Amino acid sequence: MSPPRHSAWIGLGSNLDGPRGHVERALGELDRLPLTRRIAASRLYASVPVGPADQPDYINAVAHLETRLSPLALLDQLQALEQRHGRVRGRRWGPRTLDLDLLLFDEHRVTLPRLTVPHPQMLQRAFVLVPLAELAPRLVLEGQPLARLAAELDTGGLQPVLPQG
Repeated sequence: MSPPRHSAWIGLGSNLDGPRGHVERALGELDRLPLTRRIAASRLYASVPVGPADQPDYINAVAHLETRLSPLALLDQLQALEQRHGRVRGRRWGPRTLDLDLLLFDEHRVTLPRLTVPHPQMLQRAFVLVPLAELAPRLVLEGQPLARLAAELDTGGLQPVLPQG
């Protein structure tokens, strides 16, 4: 008997070494994780950094995955993917080549030393909620439709990135 299928939502961000390329490549690589396939991905968004202001702007997106991995096994795969992109964990909220956050995992609540789901700061971050609402506007978080939560955030530092070509 195979493991059950789960719905997972991943936040992606990068602001170093060609951030658009890191996010675009990571979106493709998510589809190749073990026991996982990418269902959808949002547009790319440019955002001002959260935390230290002495860093470049970010490129962000959200991906919807179907996976047979557990939350911790998926986290391990995401962190390995970050490492393949040269992620160095320096100062908190500092610059990075690739940041992958497990935002939601089905409707599960996970509280472990290495992982908290739903992601604890996602409701305050337009660069997470706007692309997430693009993919799943009817999703309900904290008793509120995601589209409403996203609309209530200040999106002044968030801009859609135009397709290349």
